[in-house]
Order: sequence, then C-alpha cells, then structure tokens
Amino acid sequence: MSKILVTGVTGKIGRGTVKQLLKKGVPANEIIGLSRKKDGLGDLIAKGFEIRIGDYFDYDSLLHAFKGVDKIMLTSAVAFSDRFTQHYNVITAARQAGVKHVVYMSIMRKEGSGRVMPEITESDLFTEQVLKSSGIGYTVVYHPPFIDVLSLYYDADPFQNGILVPAGNGKMAPATRDELAEAHAEILSTAGHEMKTYSLGGSEAISFADIAKTLTDVTGKPVPFSTITTEAYIDDLVAKGMPQKVAEFLMNWVVSIEEGEFGHQSGDLERLIARRATNFKDYVKVNSLNT
Repeated sequence: MSKILVTGVTGKIGRGTVKQLLKKGVPANEIIGLSRKKDGLGDLIAKGFEIRIGDYFDYDSLLHAFKGVDKIMLTSAVAFSDRFTQHYNVITAARQAGVKHVVYMSIMRKEGSGRVMPEITESDLFTEQVLKSSGIGYTVVYHPPFIDVLSLYYDADPFQNGILVPAGNGKMAPATRDELAEAHAEILSTAGHEMKTYSLGGSEAISFADIAKTLTDVTGKPVPFSTITTEAYIDDLVAKGMPQKVAEFLMNWVVSIEEGEFGHQSGDLERLIARRATNFKDYVKVNSLNT
C-alpha cells in the first residue's frame, strides 16, 4: 500500500491537496497530513486521514513522519522564515527515509527575467537545486498569484477606496488555490510526472486595470483605478498598520506582476485538472465579490 504525505495541512493549499486526493479516489488511509500540531485538524481526522506531527526545523521529527511514505507534497514554507533550512531538511529527510517522489511548490518565474523576489526567489532556486540533485524523483510546480487573495495587493474594499497600485497594464495569469491543489493531487495520484516541471498559470491574463474594470462590470459599482509610485504604495500600507517589511514585500509582488513575471500560460493547469481554469471574472461572480 503506497502512502502520500502532504505537508502544511493547516494551510489552504495543503488542506486542499489532501481533500482533492480523496476526491480522486485515493483511500483516506493512504493519505497523511503533516503538521506541527493537531489543533484545528479535526475535520481531516474525522475523514480518516492520518495526521503526523513534524516540524521543518526538526529533522528527527521529519524522519519519523516520513517513515513508510512513497510520495511527498512539499508545501513551501512561508516568507520571512528560513526557507533554506526548512526545505533542505524536508528533502534530505525524505531521501534518508526512502521517499520515491517529492513535489515542490515554487513561485512562477519569467524565463530570462533575472528578477529576484525578496524572501522567495533565492530560496526557491536553492530548493529546486537540492531536490534535483537528491536522487529522488521530483516534480516542480510553478504557482502564479492566487485569484482568491488578489485583494491583498490592492484593497479589501476597492469599491470604497479604489485600486491604487504601482502598476498599470502588466499582465499576470492567476489561479485559485483550490484548482492548484487539485493539480497537485493529480500529480501525486497518477504516474508519469517524475523529473518534470509544470507552470500552473491560469486561463486568463489580467492586469490590475483589468481587475478594476471587471469589478465595475460585474457589480455595476465603479472601482476607480490609479497608478501610483512604489513609495506612495508602501506609505499607504504602512499608514493602514502593515509592517514596513510586509508592505515592501507586497510592493515587490505588484511590480513583478507589472513586469510580466507571472504571465506565462502554458496550459499545464487545464491539462492537469482536465477543464478550463476559473478566471477572475468567474470567481467574482461565484463568490459574491469576496475578493
């Protein structure tokens, strides 16, 4: 009996991947969730999923958790943490435990751009290098920005405050976290994905100006759009109570979007989930503008 372990099951993507594996017919007793604690995971336990306790910083806990596991979904660690050490520990422990296949969730990069996203790019490149040289079967999935949290980059109430960002018509190809999790589950539950990379851009490329227009068109309520400087963007977020380093982090995402870092549409996501991916307009309609 093969075992699939998904890390980070307290988060949206990790939890979603576990649930999508079950939908794809993988028995619950073959799916393991990794978490630092069991709090808040009662719904998964009730469905028959095994939860193992492990911490990316605690190598021995990972070795214990990976015992008998064939495949691992490595959900990347959050920014503003030591992603280098955490990811290295997971991959090295996986190799020592005899894991056959690791899927890593990286951030999309435009070929040849040379842009370095603070807190992200260097640790992603390091992780990919460690994984590819580990001798383990690997798959790297490149994520675009998430449709369901795009408002992080502009405003939770764009109808009241408008969209003011240091960007204009630069395009990205966002996708929902649910459909990215579904793609992960497809890779983990079917054969033929080892030593491959997938770019999981969504079905439609949009800009922040397009977002304002879409919100206006769907609701009939005007959403003003303005391009502002990076300094003004950061100052506005800080004035609203956001820490300086987080404001600068979000600014770098917006500028990268404007420069087309996340605009690639390979079609991989649609092929993996076997249908057209949800676009921003569809998402807004279905979710009553909770964007």
